[in-house]
Amino acid sequence: MPSQKLQAYLQQNEVKYTSIAHPLAYSAQHISHMCNVPEHQFAKAVIIKVKDKPAMVVMPANYELDFDKLKKSLHEATISLASETDFNRLFTDCELGAMPPFGNLYDIDVYVDKSLANNKEIVFNAGTHTEAIKIAYQDFVKLVKPKEAVAH
Repeated sequence: MPSQKLQAYLQQNEVKYTSIAHPLAYSAQHISHMCNVPEHQFAKAVIIKVKDKPAMVVMPANYELDFDKLKKSLHEATISLASETDFNRLFTDCELGAMPPFGNLYDIDVYVDKSLANNKEIVFNAGTHTEAIKIAYQDFVKLVKPKEAVAH
């Protein structure tokens, strides 16, 4: 079952979504394969710290975060990867590492890699390691209002 916070938010905003159950998996690339979704369409959430403040970078499963490009894109000198302890406290309704790319629900800034905009739909973790959600990319942008960035 998706995070109750996420499910309620999608329903409240009348966003059409598809829930995809899959076997237990932890990596975005593995989940995309199990869900028969191209890796470039699976949106993974990476938790970072910008000036010691938590933020989220949403990017395709097959990309690795490039801190130098992200710093340049955001015009920030200090960006680091958040620890599990940092983000476990933020996403209390999600399994560790399975947070959806809706940082706005958790009061953190969201940056999206520009390449995700090439997809009509995206798929992402639903708050568990056994379920993903598919929505239109434009609905994601409308609900989250992420700032575009270059993160790979």
